[in-house]
Amino acid sequence: MNKDIFDTVYKVNHSGGSGSCFYLRDLNLFVTNNHVVDGHHEVALLDNNRTQHYARVVLVNPDVDIALLATDDDFKHLPLLSLAADDSLQISDKVHVAGYPYGMPFTLTEGTVSSPKQLMDGQYFVQTDAAVNPGNSGGPVFNGEGEVVGITVSKFTDADNMGFAIPVNRLREMLVNIGDEIDRETFKVMCRGCDCLISEKENTKYCPNCGSKLPDGIFDEIPLGPLAVLCETALKRLGINPVITREGEDEWRFHMEDTEVRIFTLDDPYLALASPVAMLPKNNVEAVLRYVLATDFGPFKIGVDNDDQILYFCYRVPARNIKDDTFEELCGNIVRYCNEVKNISATLINEYGCRHSNYSKLNS
Repeated sequence: MNKDIFDTVYKVNHSGGSGSCFYLRDLNLFVTNNHVVDGHHEVALLDNNRTQHYARVVLVNPDVDIALLATDDDFKHLPLLSLAADDSLQISDKVHVAGYPYGMPFTLTEGTVSSPKQLMDGQYFVQTDAAVNPGNSGGPVFNGEGEVVGITVSKFTDADNMGFAIPVNRLREMLVNIGDEIDRETFKVMCRGCDCLISEKENTKYCPNCGSKLPDGIFDEIPLGPLAVLCETALKRLGINPVITREGEDEWRFHMEDTEVRIFTLDDPYLALASPVAMLPKNNVEAVLRYVLATDFGPFKIGVDNDDQILYFCYRVPARNIKDDTFEELCGNIVRYCNEVKNISATLINEYGCRHSNYSKLNS
């Protein structure tokens, strides 16, 4: 198997969580599950180096749980994936499940086909004993030749050693039915009755071609909460597309130049910002600590993680403080924090001999 094919497997991030997807170079589209992107028309795609790409959800087929994603970025350098022939899988064939379980970095697990055609809920699935977990959904299942034989749909039960995938023939049928119709700018739904592609502009609950009822709320997007509106307003003011920074509900991650910025909520609840701005130097640590103690960073703070010797630039505010009359002040503090991160990191590294952290873009 050509190991380069694993470069075609990406992580899908949005404000509701994450999943996996894979790239079909001949169509210039990414494939994932519909349930991975349900309620989201814009998502972020990340490779294993955490390079971020903006993508649009351009077609969903809820009936077979497949979605197609389009991006304007150039992925021509990625290997060409082949779809395996229909019914090519046999019991006991070896397969590999690729993806990002639990939002973790890329993993690959090997397993055996328990059933190439397991009937469940009126549909056929590939059943395998390969380790499959939440986050794997939407990723590819490869055969021994590196061909895609299925799309992982995670686990239907809590049973161990039991994972499932949508057979590749369902993807092939979908691609044949859309032909050259795909609109790379508009969100559309494929009708389960006649395969007609329906745009939300048609403002209908029923297929205009055959009359089949569409799933309730299929065109709706999940709205952002007040905290997310605050944070994403600040990111837009910084010139950052917030979509590509989303890591889940009320969680964002991005870089200001070389330095990573994390925005998230704590249990209390607090809105928190933290950045690993530098690692302590091997020598002359006292000078660094004197600088940190003598400098007023208010309303921000700097702390040291003794375990990994990293200096963290931090900001925390109780979520209850996020109100209409404090919106501009807090938004301004987030913008100021992100700009300060760059300066603090440069000062620590250039003037005090600190080292770039492992989270720096230079070390990613």
